Formats: sequence, C-alpha cells, structure tokens
Amino acid sequence: MNTTTLTPGAAVETRAEDAVYARVTWRLIPLLFICYVAAYLDRVNVGFAKLQMLNDLKFSEAIYGLGAGIFFIGYFVFEVPSNLLMHRFGARRWIARIMISWGLISGCMMFVTTPTMFYVMRFLLGVAEAGFFPGIILYLTYWYPPERRSKVTSLFMTGIPMAGVIGGPLSGWILKGFDGMAGMAGWKWLFLLEAVPSLILGVVILKFLDDRIGDARWLSAEDKRMLQRNVDAGQAKAESHSALGAFRNPKVWILSAAYFGFIMGLYGIGFWLPSLVKASGISDPATIGWLVALPYAAAVACMIWTSRHSDRTGERRWHIAIPAVAGAVGLVASTLVPQTPLWAIVTLTIATMGILTGLAQFWCLPPAFLGGAAAAAGIALINSVGNLAGFVSPFIVGWIKDTTGSTNNGLFVIAASLLVGGAIVLSLSRRALDR
Repeated sequence: MNTTTLTPGAAVETRAEDAVYARVTWRLIPLLFICYVAAYLDRVNVGFAKLQMLNDLKFSEAIYGLGAGIFFIGYFVFEVPSNLLMHRFGARRWIARIMISWGLISGCMMFVTTPTMFYVMRFLLGVAEAGFFPGIILYLTYWYPPERRSKVTSLFMTGIPMAGVIGGPLSGWILKGFDGMAGMAGWKWLFLLEAVPSLILGVVILKFLDDRIGDARWLSAEDKRMLQRNVDAGQAKAESHSALGAFRNPKVWILSAAYFGFIMGLYGIGFWLPSLVKASGISDPATIGWLVALPYAAAVACMIWTSRHSDRTGERRWHIAIPAVAGAVGLVASTLVPQTPLWAIVTLTIATMGILTGLAQFWCLPPAFLGGAAAAAGIALINSVGNLAGFVSPFIVGWIKDTTGSTNNGLFVIAASLLVGGAIVLSLSRRALDR
C-alpha cells in the first residue's frame, strides 16, 4: 500500500485533482456504462432466446453453440482495424457508428429461420460490434493516467453484470409476456425490443461524447492542462507507441493468451447461465430471469470493491489471479453440489463474481506499457485474440452437452482455462505491470 505522507500544499492539490477527475468521471462513465449494458445485452441475449428458439427452429445444442460463438469470428477479423480507425477519426463518430449498426443487425435476428441464417447474422453482429469494447478501453487512456484507471475501468465494466441484473428479468418478462403477441414468438420480440436502446444511444453518443480532453468545453483551460499533463506523463512510461511495436511486444501476446482463458469463463457464464439455472429445476422464464440477476448483482459489488483496493495498493496481478481462481472454484462446485436452485445460485454467484472481477482488473495491464497507436492496436489485438474464446467456449459446452447429456465436463474445461489465465498473469514481472 502507498503510505507516502503528503505536505499540506500537495494534499490540497491532490484534492483539487480528485475533484476534476470526479467531474470527468460523472460526465463520461454513466454514458459509456449505459452503452456497454446495451452492447453486452445485444451480444448475449441469445442465451435467453435459446430457451424458446431452439425448440421453435429445431436447432440442436451444437448449432446454438456454433451460432453463439461465430459472433467472435467477425469480431476477431475487424477488431484491430476498427480500433486504429477510432484512434484516427475519433471516438464520438466511430462508437456511434458501431452502436447504430449493431442495433440494426441485432433487431434483424428476429428473422432467423435456419442454421445458416443464424450463423450469418451472428457473424455480422460480431463485425458490427468489433472495436466497441477495446475502443472504450483506449478512450479511457485519453483521459486518465495509469494510477487512476482501475476504478474507472471497473465502473465501466460493471456494465457486464448490470446487463445481467437488468437483462435477466427484462428478457424473462419479454419471453413470457410477449410470446404470441401479433403472432410472433417471445424470442423474436426479445431481439426486436432489446435492439432499440442501442439505436437511441448511438444518436446520444454523437451529441454528447467528446473525442479528447481538448474538446471538452465543460472543462476550464487549467483543468484541461492538468488532465493532459497527467496523461502525457503516463504515456511517457510506455514501452511501445507504434502499431507495429504492439505486434512485436511479447507481453501483448502473453496477455492475449491469459485473456483467452478469462473470456472462456465470461462466455461460459454469459451464454449458459440461464440454461444452468433452468437445469436446477426452474422452468418459468420470468423466474429464471430474476434468479440470473442475483450472481450479476453480487459481481457489481465485488468489482467495485476490488478496483478501489487495487488502485489504493498499486498491485494488479493478484487482483486478477485470485478472482480467476474463485471463478474456477465456483464453476467446479456447481457440478458437485446437489442440483437445486439454491446451490446453483450460490455456486454460480461465486463463479460470476470471480470471472467478472478478474476481467475488469485485467484491463489495467495493457495501457501500463502501451501508448499512442500501440495502445490502439495492442488493446484491440489482446481483445480480439482473447475473444476467440467466445467462439470456442459456447461451442465446446454445446458439443459436450450433445455428446454426454451434461454440461459438467464443459464447465471443467472452462475452469481450467481460468486457472491457466491467472497463472500466466502471475508469471509476468510485477515491475512491468503493477502501476
């Protein structure tokens, strides 16, 4: 823990900076957070649609797993180009473009009737959304120095569990309450209605988001100079600044491997949590929706507490590895306890808290040694390689369930991936990453 004693003058200056950063955070994070909730909801609402969709369309678990995962192929191909274009043209227009295009495609998922259409639409959704998450992580580096990023990154990434808290009950309600309305199945209404927020938010981004510190008319000139000075000081410590430098930096590839393991866990939970709760004996979609919200609500509290502790101590690696282990333990425990709703929720809550907390802390690492175009390319590269696990994870679980009739072995694979990811992070030098 940092125990440095500040002089009275330095303490006053620190409080003044804290006040400016609080203002920046209140301006940026709520909007970005709401956008991430909408993004993640559009990405994983297929997990709820699955409760009706597979029976209506006669899809197997393997077809669902492949379709859920093929999103990440399109995502992988366009991730790095998208982030480099955002770095060049600005976040406001580029993020708005992403949100509007993915909203339109997500809504069109209601027209799926065949496996091929399912695969194509999921692929196009990945293409449309490519660059959103790494673009926001990059965007935060334009405003915050390394020592302040853990908290704001975690606040932004609480959009994942909040999508579960909000989306679980909402999706369950739509599936049950709209089923048969106007002659359409509930899962079709689900895709249609949950696409609307993304379209609206795309327009809001165009109006309210500032590309850089210098564009913020709501800040004084003195505040802008202080913010930019702090960001520039953090950038000066970066090892790589060019896009090519990011590809040549071995730590980028090492972190890509670690992130792959963590994403195996994220989408193991994201795509299968409703089905795992259903397997515990709950059949009503609305009840499943409310129960699914509980693990995500617990994850929000865990992410915020851990981020504050991480920023206060300056330590990053153990704040990633310990939650990863907890996530693995929760997944394995869910296969060993009695298959009742209570035990399912307890073990899956532990798993969800660990997985999401470790992920939020992970994104403090790449900007610690990447700057400029290298940050744009490196963050996108790590995210795109890691997100290939979003293809592998649901497909493996679906294939194993079709083959064995149980998801247990699939959950063991995901748990092992989390442990490997945590071990990789611990293998890296503290001096290089803890800042």
